[in-house]
Amino acid sequence: MIIDAVFKAYGLPVQLKYLAVVESELETRAVSKTGACGPWQLMPATARILGLKINARYDERKDYCKSTRAAARYLKDLHEEFGDWLLVFAAYNSGEGAVNSAIKQSGSRNFWKLRSFLPEETREYVNKFIATCFYF
Repeated sequence: MIIDAVFKAYGLPVQLKYLAVVESELETRAVSKTGACGPWQLMPATARILGLKINARYDERKDYCKSTRAAARYLKDLHEEFGDWLLVFAAYNSGEGAVNSAIKQSGSRNFWKLRSFLPEETREYVNKFIATCFYF
């Protein structure tokens, strides 16, 4: 599987592949109401920062290989920033700013202690990822 090979190459746990299940049910054409797109549901600005091209003719967020490599880089960067996978999942969903704000407000870097300071959608997102891992 493409995702397993890319994540192994980036030194990431292969279980992170289940984020694409949570995000898009592995659909390359999935588009959210906020403009996130592809199997990894990357926002346009984030995708461009990660080196993906988006124009009127082509959107690399829909390319499985390219978007998976971009998601791997992003997850690796988030893990270097937060050092905790649960915080990484929260940041992937709501952005680094929301997680940093929750850390500041709660005075903790423990997801379970700061989760009440995160948006409800993000709390549910982390729970859904955990449940998806157990399911598979």
